[in-house]
This record gives sequence, structure tokens and C-alpha cells, in this order.
Amino acid sequence: MENYDFDVAVLGGGSGGYAAARTAAAAGKKVVVIDGADELGGLCILLGCMPSKALIESANRNIVVREGKEFGIDVEKSSVNQQKVIERKRWLIKDFADYRAEQLEDGRFDLVRGFGRFVDAHTLEVKEGEQTRKLTAHTVIVATGSTIFVPEIEGLAENGYLTSDDILDLADLPESMVVLGGGAIALEMAHYLDGLGTKVTVIQRSAHLLSGMDHDLADELQADLEHRGLKIECGTELKRVESTSAGHKRVVYLKDGKEHSVETHEILAALGRKPNTGSLEAEKAGIKLNGKGGIEVSLDMQTSSENIFACGDVASPYEIVHIAIEQGEMAAENAMRYMAGESDYAEMDYRLKLYGIFTDPQVAAVGMNELEAEEQGREVLVESYPFNDHGKSMIHGSKFGFVKLIADAETKEILGGSVVGPEAAELIHEIVVAMAFHSTAGQLAKIPHYHPTLSEIWTYPAEEIADA
Repeated sequence: MENYDFDVAVLGGGSGGYAAARTAAAAGKKVVVIDGADELGGLCILLGCMPSKALIESANRNIVVREGKEFGIDVEKSSVNQQKVIERKRWLIKDFADYRAEQLEDGRFDLVRGFGRFVDAHTLEVKEGEQTRKLTAHTVIVATGSTIFVPEIEGLAENGYLTSDDILDLADLPESMVVLGGGAIALEMAHYLDGLGTKVTVIQRSAHLLSGMDHDLADELQADLEHRGLKIECGTELKRVESTSAGHKRVVYLKDGKEHSVETHEILAALGRKPNTGSLEAEKAGIKLNGKGGIEVSLDMQTSSENIFACGDVASPYEIVHIAIEQGEMAAENAMRYMAGESDYAEMDYRLKLYGIFTDPQVAAVGMNELEAEEQGREVLVESYPFNDHGKSMIHGSKFGFVKLIADAETKEILGGSVVGPEAAELIHEIVVAMAFHSTAGQLAKIPHYHPTLSEIWTYPAEEIADA
């Protein structure tokens, strides 16, 4: 048997990579984590879900103040101290990042601070500053994440733009912002900016926001955001960016065959992310990449090279942290099965795939949606119920939003659920639990719900499906 420096080498110390490393180390394997980022922590902690939610919380509090008059609260004067907003975010993220760094440096595995690339399927070359070293591993788990993607748009680079990374540390918010993109990151940043007083225009290529989600959810979110004052343009084609005589920027786009434009102080390019495989030299290890540059994996997280597995944004069909963690754990477990000469690998089950978008209103979904049911030719029952006809949400002041359940037409087992409305990212977990136990709509309808609560709204579509 060939001798290797390590049993498992993990490329990347973010959420997926750390999950893989701790799983293998807990089983007694000799593990090395290779991470060359300036800071340890990974995307979620440093530049993703945690800092964005910290900023969004400040926006949410300001929106409550802004809407106080509706509830009999007159606020004579309020102002946003953006510097303190950013300072609070930095303090929180430092705490989270320091804890992850402690976990990576606590001695359970070796930590190499450098960028790794493949020499072959078992050999990695790591650049640490000016030094380069080689190490070998029986198995490798790639968890290098993703980077921001900005397409070529005439005049965009020349006139300047911001990315979500920039927004997260922006101490002076502009008077106006055009947000390019209509996905989760774009809309969360649009909500944040509007919540703290920036005039926001969202320009989306697709006919609906949130491509891939059911159109009724996306359209309801759009209606609420427009009611708040955001301008949203869907079904567009970006043409160019120009400078104006006032020193501002003009975004020119086509819609309905006509050319339109909007002037703005700044532009946020939030058009998605791309897998971070550019410097891996994956071909030397026999790793196949897909058309988007991501690593091709099967449901067991194994790549085309039998001793190499991958997890997280670099290989996942879903850019979601809890899924990356589950993938990392599974990649490590299957890597250990490979080392033991076993072939019966565990596989990922995306039946409970879960999304949450922290706009106001929030959007959340789990399981199958109507678009997917139609693609699969699945016979389903679908029922929804609006928040503006539900007691607690009426007290809450909800004017938009609804919950929706999807169930198998014959068995009435719940196949999916979605929410656009208050606390959607919390409410969806009731359906996650129900689906985990393969509950029917009738079983959900019979579960006691305290009154008045937001969560009892689920009983209405559940009853409708049960009685169908």
C-alpha cells in the first residue's frame, strides 16, 4: 500500500471544507486543510449570509421606525448612522470568524495557509507566500467555493461598479443605486439599501425575479417591493453603461423592444457567482468540469477521479450553506469508504432542499415547487392562503404575501411548501419538519397551533388539500 502524507486533504476551509475536515478527523484520519484566503472563515461568515444579515437587521429596524405612524407611533426625527451600522457588522463577523479560525487551528488537523493546485490525483502543490511545497493524500476533498461573476457589459468596467463584497463594507451609502440582477443576493442588497434610504432600481434579465422559483412568489415579492418604492424592471436586456454630464452613471437597457435608461449614483453588479476552479489545474487530476466551470459530481459527491470528492459552491447545484455542510460531511464519509475499499457510498437527498431570502417580505421554500412538478409530469394538489386575510398577520400589518402547499394528488403527502411574507424563513421550517416525516396535509392540519400566531396560517391550505 502506498504511503501518503495525509489520509485526507481538504482544499478550502469554509463551511463545507470545515465540515469535511472535522468529520474525517473525528474518525481518526490524518487530515490537512489547505486555505490561502487572507482571512479564515469562508464565504458564509466573511462575505455571505452572516454579514449581509447583520446589515439587513439594521435596515429592518429602520423600516419599522419608518412605518411607525401606521401603528400610532409618531417619530419626529430619525437618522441612520451608517458608520455604526458597519461597525456593528464588523464586530459580529470578527467574532464569528475568530471562532472558525480557532476551530481550524485547534490541532485536530494540519492547517496549511496557501493555495493548492493538483499535480496529479494524489499530489498537491501548495504556494505559501514565496515558498512552494508538495504534499500527498490518499483522498482529496475540494471545497474551494465560488467567486463573484460579472459579465461583459459595454461601459460597465470603465464607469465603475460595486459588488456585494463592496456593499458589505460601504460606510457611505449613495443617494441612488441600480442593482443589476434579480436573484437572492441582488434582492437582499436592494432591500438593505432601500431600508437605509437609498433610492433603488432593480434591473432583471428574466421575466420574473428569482429565476427558478414559482412565478407567483416572485411576482408577489415584486408587488410588495414596488409598494415600498423600489423600481423593478424585469424582462430586460442590458445594453451599456454611460457617464452623465453630472458625473453620475446611466444604465441603458432594452425592454419590450424599446430602449430605456436610468441615471444613478452607483451600480451594484449582483449577477451571480461562478465556481472557484480556475487555479486548481483540475485536469491534471482527471477531474471533469461542467459548462459553468464547476466540478462534476455524482450524488455521493465523488468526482470523475475516484479518490477525489467535492462539496459546496464549487460543485453543488445549490449555493446554500447548510447543503454545503451536509455535502462536506458526506464527502468525508465516502472518502473514508473509498480508503477502506468499500463501494457502497451514501448519496445526497435533495428532497428537503431549502431556500430563504431575507428581503421584506421574506421568501422561503422547501421541496418541490410547481415548476418542478410540471417538468416531472407529477400530479399534485396546490393550495395557498393570503396573509392579508389571516388574523395575526393582519395585526402584524401584512398587506402582501401568502403560504402555499404542494401535495401528491393521490396520497396527499406534502411535497413542498413556500412562503412570501413575514418571517418566511422561520415559518418554512414547520413544513421542513412535516416533510422530513413524510406527513400528509391532513396530518399537518390536525397538529395544534397556538392562536393567534403566524404559523397557524399553514392549517388553511393543509385543510383544503386534505378535504380535496
